[in-house]
Amino acid sequence: MSAAYREKYGPWALVAGASEGIGAAFATELAKAGLDVVLVARRADPLETLATTLRQTFGVQVRVASIDLASPDLLEAVRFATAGLEIGLFVYNAAYSMIGPFLDQPLADKLRILDVNCRAPVILADELGRAMVGRGRGGIILMASLAGAQGSAFITTYAASKAFDLVLAEGLWDELRDRGVDVLGCRAGATRTPAYEKSKPAVESGPVMEPEAVAVEALAALGKRPSMVAGTFNGVAAFFMGRVMSRKRAVMTMGRAMRKMYR
Repeated sequence: MSAAYREKYGPWALVAGASEGIGAAFATELAKAGLDVVLVARRADPLETLATTLRQTFGVQVRVASIDLASPDLLEAVRFATAGLEIGLFVYNAAYSMIGPFLDQPLADKLRILDVNCRAPVILADELGRAMVGRGRGGIILMASLAGAQGSAFITTYAASKAFDLVLAEGLWDELRDRGVDVLGCRAGATRTPAYEKSKPAVESGPVMEPEAVAVEALAALGKRPSMVAGTFNGVAAFFMGRVMSRKRAVMTMGRAMRKMYR
């Protein structure tokens, strides 16, 4: 990324869900480009470790904000963490998910999925997007998922929340593009994050991407289109699931894949 990237989306970027995986990869790529970074996630220790690495490696400023993104006072906490900063780029990577039959999962956990995956990005896009429009420049990236393209058994609530994120991003892209703010919905497939590894899939349904590759593709696509699919294999799969298969067939195909992975 060039100096123009920092001029367009700097001087500060805020990455929510930055403690590991794709979020940490976003923060690293942005620091490499010379942007100062606010790291937001619930766990403080991994954020502090990443912050030290970014400061020492790239010489950028880094703020750490240990915030529960499902918290009722999320907006106040983020305002406190970003006081005095000009946030030119907002990346929402945080996600909460569970695997298993819908009715076997506690209602409280399903509602937490909605708080983290839907409520929080709306709050932060509203807060940070207003300032970006006021300056006439900026960028927002919301991480969605291939799972959100159709009903997905065993991750039903998570998949629905990722459909929300994709539609939110695409709508904001159209609303804000004439006001100087670029918005992108990034649909990721299986990615080798700590969360993916902890889920212990019995089999892998296709190639598993590395977090760095997802972040690089998304940052390169920002400002060029409303949404994108990370990875060639995922792009082909999305095309067949969305354009070639019937809706019924796509839902059943996804369900079979999830049952095979987590039988």
